[in-house]
Amino acid sequence: MKLHEYQAKEIFAKYGVPVQAGIVITDKSEAAEAVAKIQKDSGAEAVVVKAQIHAGGRGKGGGVKFSPTTAEAIENINAILGMTLITPQTGPQGQLVKKVYITEAVDIQDEYYLAITSDRAKECPVIIASAEGGVEIEEIAKTNPELIAKVWIDERFGIQPFQIRQVVGFLGFTGDTAKQAGKLLSCLYKAYIGTDSTLAEINPLVVTTDGQVSALDAKFSVDDNALYRHKDIAEMRDTAEEDPTEVEAGEYDLSYVNLDGNVGCMVNGAGLAMATMDIIKLKGGEPANFLDVGGGANPTTVKNGFRIILQDPAVKAVLINIFGGIVRCDRIANGVIEALQELDLNVPVVVRLQGTNAEEAKEILANADVDIISAVELDEAAEKVVALATS
Repeated sequence: MKLHEYQAKEIFAKYGVPVQAGIVITDKSEAAEAVAKIQKDSGAEAVVVKAQIHAGGRGKGGGVKFSPTTAEAIENINAILGMTLITPQTGPQGQLVKKVYITEAVDIQDEYYLAITSDRAKECPVIIASAEGGVEIEEIAKTNPELIAKVWIDERFGIQPFQIRQVVGFLGFTGDTAKQAGKLLSCLYKAYIGTDSTLAEINPLVVTTDGQVSALDAKFSVDDNALYRHKDIAEMRDTAEEDPTEVEAGEYDLSYVNLDGNVGCMVNGAGLAMATMDIIKLKGGEPANFLDVGGGANPTTVKNGFRIILQDPAVKAVLINIFGGIVRCDRIANGVIEALQELDLNVPVVVRLQGTNAEEAKEILANADVDIISAVELDEAAEKVVALATS
């Protein structure tokens, strides 16, 4: 689950990572009061106005504005709040800005990049650091990989002092700023572990002209599977920033991810779903979605799955690929029939059911008064659905 910058900074502050004071608003009428509060707390007139969306590159899209005066701050808030912000991560459709974060402005001397994320290959957290902060780390990795340091952490022992010194030294910190940066990194690791995070990123990490080290920006993602242990963080979820179809699927306990293709997929089990999408690609098609109805799929989940898939107007054909292990194929067959009878389907459906009671399921589908195209092998099913989607 992704968090907004202001939410990430709340977590950072809780774990001792230094951040700037800020106020988030959702209505333009709150602008003057919020700006005045930040100015009073910071003792300076200048503030920074930041769009709050779940995407990076906000500054390049005009979603982050330094505002040296009160008038400019109000003007920038009015311009950003309610705008459709387009960044490299939003795609051309952009993202509507519903929240604006107003923070105190700081005088920046140097900018750095610092993050902790999960290295799936090594199965452990990795610290990523660079003295080139404030820019896209992906570009640095491509053009100047030597400017990036990576330090892997053994979770059994946690982050060690020598690893902190390694990162701080690579970034070039000395004296008091080195002590501050070391403490910040230690706190960042505690925040990462303590919240079951998958990403805790600071870009930029800054040193101000008066020698203070702090997180000027923050990006934070938490493992969805661990949210039951963090009720306070779960309450921070902003469904307005998520794909509405994916949100609806979650309400039905379906795992759904929208993709760009035209072949709708309904599968039970994540591994089988991935294999199904792979073979569709191999046959020349493009999956329209990832949809895992789960091991306990039943007629209701099948109907809900159809509803979710058919909300995508790009879908030209649907492939149902179910392996009956825990779930019985005959129950799925009945669910498919019910769905086809209840829903106004205008796309062809290919069904492949294998496993427990597969023969009974095939007989049910054969005798049903619904328009279904059956398949026995996955290879056959993929060829049929791709042909239908492209015809």
